Amino acid sequence: MALDQYTPEEPISSIATALAPAALGIVRVSGKGCIELVSKVFLRPRALLEAPGNTIVYGWIVEPAGVPEPVEGRAKIDEVMCAVYRAPKSYTGEDMVEIFCHGGPAVVTAIQNLMLKSGFRQANRGEYTFRAYINGKTDLTKAEAVREIIDSHTDDSRSHAAGRLAGALYEEIDSIKKLLVDTLAAIEVEIEYPEDEETIADTFDKGDLEKAEKRLAGLVASWRGEKLYQDGARVVLAGRTNAGKSSLFNAILKEERAIVSDIEGTTRDWLESWAGINGIPVRLFDTAGLRDTEDVIEAKGVEISRSLVHEADVVLYLIDSAAGMNEEDKEFIESCKVPLIVVWNKCDVPSGGVLRQAQEPQGIGVPELVEGPLNQAYISAKTGTGLSDLFNQIESLLTQGLDTEREQAGLGSARQKDAVAEALECTRHALATASDNYSLDAVVQDLEDALDSLSEVTGAITPDDILGSIFANFCVGK
Repeated sequence: MALDQYTPEEPISSIATALAPAALGIVRVSGKGCIELVSKVFLRPRALLEAPGNTIVYGWIVEPAGVPEPVEGRAKIDEVMCAVYRAPKSYTGEDMVEIFCHGGPAVVTAIQNLMLKSGFRQANRGEYTFRAYINGKTDLTKAEAVREIIDSHTDDSRSHAAGRLAGALYEEIDSIKKLLVDTLAAIEVEIEYPEDEETIADTFDKGDLEKAEKRLAGLVASWRGEKLYQDGARVVLAGRTNAGKSSLFNAILKEERAIVSDIEGTTRDWLESWAGINGIPVRLFDTAGLRDTEDVIEAKGVEISRSLVHEADVVLYLIDSAAGMNEEDKEFIESCKVPLIVVWNKCDVPSGGVLRQAQEPQGIGVPELVEGPLNQAYISAKTGTGLSDLFNQIESLLTQGLDTEREQAGLGSARQKDAVAEALECTRHALATASDNYSLDAVVQDLEDALDSLSEVTGAITPDDILGSIFANFCVGK
């Protein structure tokens, strides 16, 4: 959003649902005089104008007066339900109307175009949520959580964002700020009424400051785990031809996305799709089989496969358990620089041996070919056997060293992480300053800087350029 061009309370309108055939579509309007503007194209204007807040009015959206009309009166566009919200009890804190119409793209677009002709401006990205923020209906942590929920790929990522939307992060930040404010107040009293002008040692209780430091450190540590649930991870399926990569790709997605064939080189290009593995969103890549080939197109696919492997967070290297491991497999596994799981596939095939949890299936080659410990899983992509263990191993690799099981709120954006990290640095500096017997004024400055940084997280103090960046990433109808 360009905040320098923003006009508060200006009536705005936008389509709030996808432009695709559906049972319902929603056109949302907000701003000063928006109810009156909608009433001019509503067949029951008085009912709309007199409707209390948080009520629904039935009627028709019609062409404005003066437009060529059928015998029965003004041309009808669609039969609708209008939800009326009156300030300040609305999402934006302003008067609002949400027009629930039939979900055909032509119908929704016609109503939106009519709103624009009737005095509304097209809403900018995130403008409704921005108005909610400036009107005190939400803070920045909740506003950013709205976008997180819209963009979430799994129930776990949605759940993490929902906690921030419910105010968990705001409450944590507010609680930490109270610890800093209480400490600051105690220091201010000491400055005004000093008992010892020579030293600040033991002039105030550092307990609250130490608690704040610990909780800020926990918040900063939470970001890497939260980022995983927001952005997801790249998981690449690699291996020789006919190892079962496409079958595993389909098994994880639970749909037939990739062509499966016994003919070598069937997959010449890569396929990509979002999937959920133990609640973690992953971008799953099915790649061309790794082998030397004179086919120019297939060779290009193999080259792309190797490139995708280098960019992966986890590589699943599939081996046909009946064919076993060869020198080509060994070379790839030993040279791979990213976390890798050797996946012994086709364990349901008689020649592949019997699936075992504690040791290799019979007849699948010699793992001793590869030096060092290996992450290994024994599966059948065809029957689904062993997939649960594979998913657990993927989760373990992706979450290793991350704080993903927090009871308290975690950070929801890099912006929040940077601000909290700055507050943490200031708090630690304040503790060091106090321990080194510097003046109380130096400690006060550190604590005030920490409070300013935390205020940026919630939006109590936030530069306009940061606000513009935050809300520019929203969809138009939100």
